[in-house]
Amino acid sequence: MSTQAVADFTLPATGGADFTLSAVRGKSLVVYFYPKDSTPGCTTEAQQFRDLYSAFQQANCEVVGVSRDSIKSHESFKQKYTLPFPLLSDAEEKLCAQFDVIKMKKLYGKDVRGIERSTFVIDKHGVLRQEWRGVKAEGHAEEVLNFVKTLEA
Repeated sequence: MSTQAVADFTLPATGGADFTLSAVRGKSLVVYFYPKDSTPGCTTEAQQFRDLYSAFQQANCEVVGVSRDSIKSHESFKQKYTLPFPLLSDAEEKLCAQFDVIKMKKLYGKDVRGIERSTFVIDKHGVLRQEWRGVKAEGHAEEVLNFVKTLEA
């Protein structure tokens, strides 16, 4: 179990506002990094977080999705799948670097630099409590929710 405080960060978010970590103190926060808007795995993952969102809220937890896509891309992805949580744009890879999620991956036989699907849970005191790396999208949101529920217990 990690007990490392997460440095505060601010990124542009859907809905025309910025998202700042310290603004959600007092709640747990799920930060899930995903490679690209509207791709099959990322859509599955977003829909599963969406479908469990009220359960995350009941567990005093907020959810944000992060990728390098633009806010414009995020807004259409969010609208298309009625995502109830903000999507953050990390075009400059600042948060990606902070959480070390940029990896070399194979895409159609080529080496490409991209986001490794990863999820982090930060507790209500701003401390990193759990991380998942190299995540498979299917069923992941439920696993994260089950962990989040242990924090409030």
